[in-house]
Amino acid sequence: MSQSSTHGGQRHHQPGRPATNPAGRALSPIPAHQRRIVALGGGHGLSATLSALRLLTDNVTAIATVADDGGSSGRLRRDFDVLPPGDLRMALAALCDDSEWGHTWRDVLQHRFAGEGDLRGHALGNLMIVSLWELLGDTVDGLDLVGRLLGVHGRVLPMAAEPLEIVAEVAGHDPAHPDEVVEVRGQHLVASSPGRVLSIGIVPTCPRPCTEALEAVADADWVVLGPGSWFTSVMPHLLVPDLADALGDTGAQRLLALNLEIDRDETRDFRAEDHLASLAANAPELRIDVVLADPSVVLDAASLRSAAEDLGAELVVTPVAVPGNPAVHDPLRLAAAFRDVIG
Repeated sequence: MSQSSTHGGQRHHQPGRPATNPAGRALSPIPAHQRRIVALGGGHGLSATLSALRLLTDNVTAIATVADDGGSSGRLRRDFDVLPPGDLRMALAALCDDSEWGHTWRDVLQHRFAGEGDLRGHALGNLMIVSLWELLGDTVDGLDLVGRLLGVHGRVLPMAAEPLEIVAEVAGHDPAHPDEVVEVRGQHLVASSPGRVLSIGIVPTCPRPCTEALEAVADADWVVLGPGSWFTSVMPHLLVPDLADALGDTGAQRLLALNLEIDRDETRDFRAEDHLASLAANAPELRIDVVLADPSVVLDAASLRSAAEDLGAELVVTPVAVPGNPAVHDPLRLAAAFRDVIG
């Protein structure tokens, strides 16, 4: 049974009526393990979602951000004029086959070089992915081939066919001038800024879409957005015009998973309600069916429920963090929460 927005509430199915999910909609007759689920995000947040969803279905498509400009991904992006591969690599690793073969190649993909040479800091998987892109001349084919090597349960796609730059208006980027608003460019600088992000954009503003990603959203039964760094991993998907249109037009139901740590880094001083208000401001046409939150982020249940309803969503509050480690998602708890919502 799924918990409602009051922690102890239970939703019971009445005999003779179609089963419904927390959004009140009839559950799909498609068997759970065959449901088509698309997850959008980046970094560790997307990996957490994929680690949970893979326990529910073999039909998962990850759509990852392509705006990273730091570390190994940033170097490869600048040197070879390619999509930054890091978020794509992490998504592939999260979906690897649960076998010795899959785990071994996952570890190979995630291996990061130490030492003092030119390879220092590079993830081997980033180099492998960029090599396949050069050899095959096709981004999606390269990702699919790495997926076959790992025995991936699902597929990993980029959110756009060209690399993006995050552009943000930030108040107090310079701590010496806390009231000054400046433009900060680049995912790494935005994510690490000590200031408060006021607005976010991407360059180019209308990037070339990844056709396969648009098709996956159109064909999905459910779309999961988040968790993840709000302004640099979650919101950018809604700023890609073709992808935003696909998310608005899809017949899939849409679930927004809130972060476990609401008010740190780029969302400093945010409440859970502020995340929903930000979503409404940046994607006013997008309706959400379910907002999923851990009890730790719910400071005012009535206020958060009202903010969810403004998006057309029902609020579902249930524990999804590792017991004793409230900053980390527990894959089994998150999978149970997804299962109770999706059915």
